[in-house]
Amino acid sequence: MSSHPDKFQRKPHAVLDAASRRLKALKIERLLDLTPGTKPIRMLEIGCGIGGISHYFGTHTGLECDVDAVDVVDLRQLKEGYRFTRVSGTELPFPDASFDVVISNHVIEHVGDRSSQAHHLSEVRRVMKRGGRGYLAVPNRWQLVEPHYGLAFLSWLPHALRTPYLRLMNKGWFYDCEPLTVVELESLLCKAGFEFDNVCVDAARLTFALERPDSAIISFLLRMPIPILNRTKSIIPTLIYVLR
Repeated sequence: MSSHPDKFQRKPHAVLDAASRRLKALKIERLLDLTPGTKPIRMLEIGCGIGGISHYFGTHTGLECDVDAVDVVDLRQLKEGYRFTRVSGTELPFPDASFDVVISNHVIEHVGDRSSQAHHLSEVRRVMKRGGRGYLAVPNRWQLVEPHYGLAFLSWLPHALRTPYLRLMNKGWFYDCEPLTVVELESLLCKAGFEFDNVCVDAARLTFALERPDSAIISFLLRMPIPILNRTKSIIPTLIYVLR
């Protein structure tokens, strides 16, 4: 292990497609129901990757947003419209109650073990203003194909078997993600002191509407009764929550 220390470092897994980041930001805007106000929206994006979401809000022509972004590495392609700070862990370099909106988009699965994930959420709550809102997205542990490595059932396995399976399939040296189930994530959110709404169904419908407006799938989803769709929340591939 000591001869290959770099192989055991957690990777950033940043999405490098700028167009997809704009659609993601638009989805976040609608799910959080962001509207113009009398003051700029103070916003923080944790784990900004290429900077697409922060850039979208920081240069928004309809919303006035004052945006900060942090990440453990600097992979930014879009740098205008926001301030960037490089961080070394889950601690956020901002005072308490600094932000109206905090975005944690596919970050919590990368920060480490349950203790690190709990600290990540406690920091989100600490820097969020009273009455503020948060957007949290994380891969569902029970999705069929693990999204970071493209292996079926990878995250279903016990921890001790995930890295050996990854190596066996020649997909990597170390499984560096910690996806969550609905029960696990909601337990962490409760312990962090959040009120929250599971908006997976709304997000799925919105994703298809934005990305595939002519798709037969979105037509089918729009016709399905909400109570039936709500029963799928525990198995939807991406868990998405609005935090308060």
